Amino acid sequence: MVTPIRLLIAASGTGGHLFPALSVAEQLSDYQIEWLGVPNRLETKLVPSQYPLNTVAIEGFQQKLGYRTVKIVTRLVGSIFEVRKLLKQGNFQGVFTTGGYISAPAVIAARLLGLPVIFHESNVLPGKVTRTFSRFCTVVAIGFEASAKYLPGVKTIYTGTPVRSQFHSQQLPIDLQVPKDVQLIVVFGGSQGAVAVNKLVRECIPAWCATGAWVVHLTGNNDPDAGSLTHPQYLTLPFYDNMAALLTRANLAISRAGAASLTELAVKGTPAILIPYPYAAENHQAYNAEVFAKAGAALVFNQSELTQPLLERQVLSLLNSPQQLQAMAEKSKSIAIVDSAQRLATLVKEIIVKK
Repeated sequence: MVTPIRLLIAASGTGGHLFPALSVAEQLSDYQIEWLGVPNRLETKLVPSQYPLNTVAIEGFQQKLGYRTVKIVTRLVGSIFEVRKLLKQGNFQGVFTTGGYISAPAVIAARLLGLPVIFHESNVLPGKVTRTFSRFCTVVAIGFEASAKYLPGVKTIYTGTPVRSQFHSQQLPIDLQVPKDVQLIVVFGGSQGAVAVNKLVRECIPAWCATGAWVVHLTGNNDPDAGSLTHPQYLTLPFYDNMAALLTRANLAISRAGAASLTELAVKGTPAILIPYPYAAENHQAYNAEVFAKAGAALVFNQSELTQPLLERQVLSLLNSPQQLQAMAEKSKSIAIVDSAQRLATLVKEIIVKK
């Protein structure tokens, strides 16, 4: 009887880290997989029903040095030894991580034991953790080709970023009361929501709906004004589970520019207006959005420069230009790597078998 390979997946925090990792895990059904995360983060809700979850108490570094920095470093060192013990006692044969600060102890602990590490970076501009620890990894898989230039001296392979399995399965129609023959605008801000974008959108709703368009607005849970506007053609929800079907139905999306959201837009070929989150680490969402803008798949606006009249006008212009929307949709699809999860799973198997 062949003993299955044991793999530790380190992914924590937001859907941008967790959903790609879960998609890869689904492709590794012949592996024994355990998870490494952080207490009280999203993984504690998504992972335990599918994989054993191990947690370590660790947090990201702050911008300024101080007493808290010493505490964070101390926790990091302690977590490295915790993960090393977990890897050794569990007889794991490799680590796969999708970045974020949970990857730091995972990478270091694995390399101390001589285990291979496959790292996936979904953003165009790799994060600080990626740039710091990628040199210790066996290989870094990248979601955008442009990322390679920010990782000099590191072995990179372009795989794209996996999307949730619903984006590849047969989809049921959206269970929202939207007529079939109307133009639909979908607004969403990623897993964190986007309060500033929400405010602008609500101001534009009367003009957009006056053309006959409908709007589905996913506000997130942190918008104090959610529900303040009512209109028969305006549907507002905190979140919506069947995003694959919703983006398939949409004529236009208005979105932040997180890597996961952009990948989903590309897979479904949804034209978009992108408003990068201006306070994202190192403004990395702007780098992501630039790829779509250069490809002709999206229009991009800085939040500081975007006004209600400008957003209102741009959306109306696109809705009145079906040829432009179609061209943007085709350009968006050209960016997507639809079999990214399979490519990453194959890479994991190749690396661990070589080891």
